[in-house]
Amino acid sequence: MKGKEIKVVAVDADDTLWDCQGYFDKVEQHLYRLIAPYCDDPKRELFKTESGNMADMGYGCKAFTISILETAMRVGGSHLSIAELNGLLMDCKSLLHLPATPLKGVAETLEVLQERPYKLVCFTKGELQDQENKLKRSGLLKYFDDVEITSDKTQREFLALCEHQHIHPSELLMIGNSLKSDIAPALAIGAWGIHIPFHVTWQLEHFDDIDHERLVKIEHFSDVLRYI
Repeated sequence: MKGKEIKVVAVDADDTLWDCQGYFDKVEQHLYRLIAPYCDDPKRELFKTESGNMADMGYGCKAFTISILETAMRVGGSHLSIAELNGLLMDCKSLLHLPATPLKGVAETLEVLQERPYKLVCFTKGELQDQENKLKRSGLLKYFDDVEITSDKTQREFLALCEHQHIHPSELLMIGNSLKSDIAPALAIGAWGIHIPFHVTWQLEHFDDIDHERLVKIEHFSDVLRYI
């Protein structure tokens, strides 16, 4: 990517800048333990609920909470006590305060990129207040020139990002952990991508691997500096 006319470097937040899915996984495991006696595949039951709710609720902690409780009540029914359901609810609400501690090398890399001739934009999807709060808690807000939080990340949202930043798609580089949300739509509009896989992936974000001339795959966030 060196030598290319990249003007904006957009960076995903959850599971790119800090661990998010790990905390959600713990809540999911709590649900699975409760409903396992009443179904064959607890994970599939949650996936069914989340898939059905996605069009109306989108992404984020609140949508996740509703899907968790809905799955518990649908599968466990009268077998689950109010105390057990309340325990699930408290676990879900704790996600609103996850620490958003930057992953290794993130802050140092952003500090270097801030001094380079790019505009740094945090481009993430989810609930506005929750994402804003995590970004503030992370201490990383100071490195970004702009923040865009959207309900989804498809080609339409990526084109809107380019319009807001007054650039052509070929002048955009997207860095993120999700092939489905960060990489595939960026490549589809003509942008560049750097994929940094996270050790856990939400089941609704699973996506076939991508091999593309405008895509680089790295292991650590600090490796970004080798390519731009």
